[in-house]
Amino acid sequence: MHVGLFVTCLVDMMRPEIGFSALKLLEAAGCEVVVPDMQTCCGQPAYSSGDRKAARDLAEKFVNEFEHFDYVVIPSGSCGGNVKVHYADLFSDDPALAARMARLAPRVYELTDFLYSVAKIEQLPCGKNGFKGAVTYHDSCCGLRELGVQAQPRALLDKAGVQVTEMHDSRACCGFGGTFSIKYGDISSAIVDEKCANIHDSGADAVVLGDLGCMLNIEGRLRRTGDDKTRVLHVAQVLAGDA
Repeated sequence: MHVGLFVTCLVDMMRPEIGFSALKLLEAAGCEVVVPDMQTCCGQPAYSSGDRKAARDLAEKFVNEFEHFDYVVIPSGSCGGNVKVHYADLFSDDPALAARMARLAPRVYELTDFLYSVAKIEQLPCGKNGFKGAVTYHDSCCGLRELGVQAQPRALLDKAGVQVTEMHDSRACCGFGGTFSIKYGDISSAIVDEKCANIHDSGADAVVLGDLGCMLNIEGRLRRTGDDKTRVLHVAQVLAGDA
């Protein structure tokens, strides 16, 4: 399978090691992986803020760069949801681009969904002795509600021999929401405080998730409130044996 890996701008700028873990996993699944050099942002911040022109320009750039791959894989539920679900809206006034996106959309996958549902990976780089200690899993809003990602990461963690202890309200928002956390800081902080309390109550050594926005928000709040022990890990890092 010829796979285009869309790294995402947050991974590129903040946690590039997640991109390398994703690459390791895709290659372990037998994929021929290409990371287009000129990729940038998927346009989600602009789209969510109402800047349709900037979002559309980035969406068209994405289609031009990725439509020739067999599959496009994204280690982020929010970016994946933006591409797979919302590009159709951005191209609603352009039949030609809308048709190209309609052909591309079924081939766009969040990382764990692709590994589990399409590649059906058998041998994970971490082997059967993955992360040592208990983990709990946070379901990101976009990955869960727009892409249906919930069982897939848990099944892969189980294959890796990682014990998952479910927290209360694992499906609840972490409070990030992109620019929401900037515009409504007090509300965002209250939401992430609830998430952190649920993580602590689970007794897990680490919280694992599939979206870097959530990851940075939760980790930042844990550290600012004095927790320097609970690890916050992207699921790709755990499955690749890089945690």
